[in-house]
Amino acid sequence: MIGAGVFAAFGPAAKVAGTGLLIGLAIAAILAYCNATASAQLAATYPTSGGTYIYGREQLGHWWGFTAGWGFVAGKTASCAAMALTFATYAVPGPWWAQRLVAVAGVLGLAALNYRGITRTAALTRVLVTATLLALAAIVVGIAVGGHASTTNLGGWQALGTGGVYGTLQAAGLLFFAFAGYARIATMSEEVRDPRRTIPRAIPIALGITVVIYVLIGGSALLAAGPDRLAAAAAPLTEAVTDAGAPGLAPVVRIGGALASLGALLALIAGIGRTSLAMARNHDLPRWLAAVHPRYQVPHHAETALAVIVSVLVLTTDLRSVIGFSSFGVLVYYLIANLSAASQPAEHRRWPRALNIVGAAGCVVLVATLPPPSVITGVVMFALGLAGRWSVRRVRKRPASSAG
Repeated sequence: MIGAGVFAAFGPAAKVAGTGLLIGLAIAAILAYCNATASAQLAATYPTSGGTYIYGREQLGHWWGFTAGWGFVAGKTASCAAMALTFATYAVPGPWWAQRLVAVAGVLGLAALNYRGITRTAALTRVLVTATLLALAAIVVGIAVGGHASTTNLGGWQALGTGGVYGTLQAAGLLFFAFAGYARIATMSEEVRDPRRTIPRAIPIALGITVVIYVLIGGSALLAAGPDRLAAAAAPLTEAVTDAGAPGLAPVVRIGGALASLGALLALIAGIGRTSLAMARNHDLPRWLAAVHPRYQVPHHAETALAVIVSVLVLTTDLRSVIGFSSFGVLVYYLIANLSAASQPAEHRRWPRALNIVGAAGCVVLVATLPPPSVITGVVMFALGLAGRWSVRRVRKRPASSAG
């Protein structure tokens, strides 16, 4: 969660909501909490790889599970492209073609690291998150002491309504993209020690820490640069420290943004690989993707295929479009997570059912208010996935019917 989202999502959110992105951030945080508790509760009941793909299958039926898994794999594949593009934006200020090549190199390098096993993935993640936190701390301190940050950049109380209700909710949907990392804890349950105890504790604690950090960064960036300059910037936090009177911190921000993006991308590759593995085991994706490396115990075919697809997206898409598309897929995923948690019996409940209802309703609202191109692309993506599964199931049934 403390990854590329904090370096990338404030720009698009400021574009649609202005200072109202702060309200959008609060809405996204509340919805993320509802979704996090649902995921934690379900993970304690089903400590196996696959996340909501498994929960939906077990609680609601196979079609629900497939829809969740398809949304996760498609949406998070787009997230991988967004992380890679953010990494390149901060790491290489040069021409767009150089950024794209560096982004592809980052994808292939981290996929190779993931191939060697989850222990190496976790060790590098700790290093990257530590470096990211140090960079974010430098940003907040730099803005505070730079001398140019001012409450006048916020535009007053009336500026909170700049984007209207629609713009504020759209900002919440875009910022939700930055919070959604807690799903990776649940999707990797098979590789967690004592998952029934660890996961329900880890998810809410991780989310709480992230919310505090995002509020500090979002508020500081607005005080430094104001919403208009954030909206126009390719690297919003670099713009913030420069406008705050601390341009010397720009290299620190660029390094932090690059490392944060790599950390998020590393976790994404691991999470998508495990969900693809679970879906392939149940024949909802090609069986070839279910292969697990005999030595490193990772779904190496799934991660190899993911690296190829993400590399193609990096070369053909832009950052803002993949953030919106990713949010669509992930919000549908969490809608099904909330519905699955709401259907659990009392003996499996750890949080009130009301949180699941609020979470499900919030997912529907934010999906509906995403940018229209993201909604259209998302609907087409789900239609293709569901139609494909229906067609494959029909083909599989024909030989059995003929034999009978």
